[in-house]
Amino acid sequence: MAVYTPVTEREVRALLTAYPLGELISLQGISAGIENSNFFVDTTRGRFVLTIFERLSEAHLPAYLGLMRHLAARGIPCPDPIADRTGALHARLHGKPCAWVTRLSGAAVDTPAPQHCAELGALLARMHRAAADFTALPDNPRGRPWWEAIAPQVRPFLTQNQSELLDQELTAQRVFAASPGFAQLPQGAVHADLFRDNVLFDRPGAAGDAPRVSGVIDFYFAGRDTWLYDLAVSVNDWCIEEPGGEFHPNRLAALLAAYRREREPLPIEHQAWPLMLRAAALRFWLSRLHDLHCPRPAEVVQPKDPAHFERLLRSRRERAVPLDRQ
Repeated sequence: MAVYTPVTEREVRALLTAYPLGELISLQGISAGIENSNFFVDTTRGRFVLTIFERLSEAHLPAYLGLMRHLAARGIPCPDPIADRTGALHARLHGKPCAWVTRLSGAAVDTPAPQHCAELGALLARMHRAAADFTALPDNPRGRPWWEAIAPQVRPFLTQNQSELLDQELTAQRVFAASPGFAQLPQGAVHADLFRDNVLFDRPGAAGDAPRVSGVIDFYFAGRDTWLYDLAVSVNDWCIEEPGGEFHPNRLAALLAAYRREREPLPIEHQAWPLMLRAAALRFWLSRLHDLHCPRPAEVVQPKDPAHFERLLRSRRERAVPLDRQ
């Protein structure tokens, strides 16, 4: 999330007239993230998030909003898109598509404990099951075709050693994707960006209360992909120790055990796990390289360091971690 397209209170008041959301009280831009323009909006009827989509195709937007509605209806704590008085889930502002969603309670956790990781692992498995019958999503927009398109754009900014790493990993992932077992991996609608800042927790009350996920946000990288990839993206963020990116054993064990209690991976998923961890690290190394070296103009933006995911990719290539790690 970020602010690329600034809006005024007057513009938001005009937009609100088409929605059953009351009158504007306050408007605040959100600086976290790097893809869309986002605003916290308080009205006389509640607290909401307004998103202006900077890159997402308007043709694909109903699928993303539909996924959120689908999950919310099945008890997954995620933002629920709000229809205007005609039933439409998105509108236009500054010539770009926009949408309103409910604002969730809670806060992200910077340094998760094993209990947070267990909550996340169980929720991720439930999300996979809940979205198994949702077929309207396109393929993962940051999947393998995107990697191949972005690699030539970022290669001029790499050292020889980094270029060699990129070429070697792209080759390995091509072979992996062409293998007979890859097509057997269970797949469906996935979040594909389930980092710590996209999961909210209610703060514990009395001492000893277990953390509880209060919301999963930012579904705008969602797409059809393997469930194993979604799990790999999550553990590569939730279960690591800085600065080298090695796995924190207790966090990793907690997340994987909780996921497996809700959905036991197939034997083919266990075999594919090491390469899927590398695929997840490669995807975010490429995206951070692209955001750093090929940025867009923005009013508020916080680019992230690509070196973090370069370290993760090297670590995953050097040491395989089993999916059934206890």
